Amino acid sequence: MTDSALSNQETWSLLVLFAASVAVIANTFQGDGEPLVSSLAFGGVAFSITYSLIVWLKGTFMKANLKGRDMSKVKKVEIPETMGGVCAAVYLLLMVLFMPILFYSDIKSATADLDPLDLENGHIQIDTGRVLHRFPLGKLATYLSAMLSLALVVILGNYDDFFDIRWRHKVLIPGVASMPMLAVYFLTYGITHVVVPVQLVPYLGEMVDLGSLYYVYMAAIAIFCPNSINILAGINGIEVSQSIIIAVLLLINDMVSLSKIPGTAHPATDLHLFSIYLLLPFIGASLALLRHNWYPAKVFVGDTYCYFAGMVFAIVGILGHFSKTLLLLLIPQIINFIYSTPQLFRLIPCPRHRLPHFNARSGLLEPSMTEWQQPPSIGTTWFLNILARFPLLPLIKLVKDSEGHILKSSNLTILNLWLVWFGPRREDKLAIEVTAFQLALGLMGLFIRHELALLVFSQDNRA
Repeated sequence: MTDSALSNQETWSLLVLFAASVAVIANTFQGDGEPLVSSLAFGGVAFSITYSLIVWLKGTFMKANLKGRDMSKVKKVEIPETMGGVCAAVYLLLMVLFMPILFYSDIKSATADLDPLDLENGHIQIDTGRVLHRFPLGKLATYLSAMLSLALVVILGNYDDFFDIRWRHKVLIPGVASMPMLAVYFLTYGITHVVVPVQLVPYLGEMVDLGSLYYVYMAAIAIFCPNSINILAGINGIEVSQSIIIAVLLLINDMVSLSKIPGTAHPATDLHLFSIYLLLPFIGASLALLRHNWYPAKVFVGDTYCYFAGMVFAIVGILGHFSKTLLLLLIPQIINFIYSTPQLFRLIPCPRHRLPHFNARSGLLEPSMTEWQQPPSIGTTWFLNILARFPLLPLIKLVKDSEGHILKSSNLTILNLWLVWFGPRREDKLAIEVTAFQLALGLMGLFIRHELALLVFSQDNRA
């Protein structure tokens, strides 16, 4: 068995999973398609195909020079890069195949050969129960716009992986990719009103129309989500694990909302179902990628996966009309962005890679440092000293005469900050702790959204 071949155990396990998932999908056509069940089965198909392709394509990627060194290991072995593109490609293909199932119920009804006499005499049974698996054909344009935006961000992400685009240019890549989604949102929804907190209702009314500012807000969400996944990176498995946690939290939000919605006629029903349909196959494909990217990583995911995962979240939040809830699930990413701002905007020197430093003697990760080519200005020195007192930043100073000059400062990422606070960590332990932090803050965000928000808004949209 070569490194680019599945073991016998892997082969049979994946075959069983794939066959069972396909059988479930085929069985749903006995009824109305049941996309809710099918989407879960598509998650199994996504896992089996993604897992297999990553194993089979590792050698091909290495020969094409799509490889990199894992800098946080004693032996810096080269492993394949940009494997997130494989995950994204499998997801997009399966979501295209999912379309006939998603709209099968409406298509079946529209093309059914019904006898007018049966309709007149009431012989046709009308199902008035709560059938979650029916999805309206009118959502086709929304679905296609989501897939087009995802395809664009994957293509542009591949360009970034292949040509190493500068940060100030690639930060706008998700904004360009979100244009099809925003265009269809304008044509189909056009909703630009936001609910006003009860404390401000006497002054502003129950709702305020933001107009074009709402589209600026949605574009900002589409730009922030992919880039926030991208800058919280640097250790094995962290990009994929944080994305899986966010996706699971979004699923929990959907299920909580659906459990409280009284009937399928509620407008939020289709929005949360749409979210579930996109998230289940995404989780399946991402779990397969995580299996290869977890410590010690056998592949790197590349920027393509970060853009792809972030765009999935942006699409779900924007088209599902719960973008504020999405932000509550991205609190660690928001913290990381705010903490990174001085380096991202070059107020502090920003090296190309800000991953934690690997100490070969101890085998542990330590905060990485950025060197100052010349002493910082008085204002910057004052700012760094303030941070160092909290302690948010360890500084190394050189005393010359009566003044201390800063030579190095740690890179401003949440991974380095974690190491500053809690000391050196093994790479997998750091990934587990930061992922647990993501989960804890995400659950707190859901509590805020569905419980504490009632102190500010008149009712939860579940009512």
